[in-house]
Amino acid sequence: MFSKAIFLIGLLAGIYAFLMWKTPGGWLGAGLCALMGLVIATIGFNVMHDGGHGSFSKWPWLNKLAALTLNVLGGSAFMWNQKHNNIHHAYTNVHEMDDDLDAGMLLRLTEHQKLRWFHRMQAVYFPFLYALLYLFWIFVSDYKKYFRKRIGSTPLKEMKLKDHLSFWFGKFLTLSIFVIIPMARFGFVPWILGFLIMAAVSGFILSIVFQLAHTVEATHFPLPEEHSGRMEDEWAVHQLKTTANFATRNKLIGWLVGGLNFQVEHHLFPRISHIHYPAINQIVRQACAEFGVPYLEYPTMRSAIASHVRYLHKLGNGA
Repeated sequence: MFSKAIFLIGLLAGIYAFLMWKTPGGWLGAGLCALMGLVIATIGFNVMHDGGHGSFSKWPWLNKLAALTLNVLGGSAFMWNQKHNNIHHAYTNVHEMDDDLDAGMLLRLTEHQKLRWFHRMQAVYFPFLYALLYLFWIFVSDYKKYFRKRIGSTPLKEMKLKDHLSFWFGKFLTLSIFVIIPMARFGFVPWILGFLIMAAVSGFILSIVFQLAHTVEATHFPLPEEHSGRMEDEWAVHQLKTTANFATRNKLIGWLVGGLNFQVEHHLFPRISHIHYPAINQIVRQACAEFGVPYLEYPTMRSAIASHVRYLHKLGNGA
């Protein structure tokens, strides 16, 4: 875990320094910006995500430090903790509770959302929206949560002074590193081209990995009972029905996405380091077979993406 974190953070710093001092243009510059977007997403998967769950290290202070890498990369560790840990992991795929299902009016991610005429094309245009995730996250989404003091329908946990300071310092740091300094160094047009390439690559990768875990043909989108407000299944079974794995035998994908291709194991054991997911996978699979509980998995990333596209197509056409 530590060697991977050091390598990825060092790689990001190296690419940034090379772009700033050597000023490569053309395809080399564009390629390095795209690579930087990939590395940003990979740091999010491997360092920030585990740190936010307290599974990066046995030392709490190091987990917090790993989680705070998000503040340098553009997001807010405080907002992410509320949205991801407290809401998504508790109410996975529950309409109007799981904020990850709210992608705006342009995407219909569950049958419980309103169907609009343009959704029939969402299986075609979704990559362009996914590419906008990073930009929307760092420039819009976090600020909406901060000023509205809620995430979707869920009130935001009261922020302490240190949380406010961390939020604004992180935003200032991000603007300085990725906007102000490179714009002053290269001018507006070269900066905006490089920044958009980086943001598009990072946004698409972040989006597609998390969508493959929950919005595919096999996953469920249960609603609570109308009168009691209770869910039909207890928590662990609910996680198994709403979460899917993909490409668990592909070690390269597993390394890049920080074990999030083992999403079932992650949702059942979020505080266990992702390096243990392959071993836990065999235990969980056996237990599910023993008790007759669904275990959802796609053999390759390609098959999971195909299922996601088919799912978007079906929802877009009224299914």
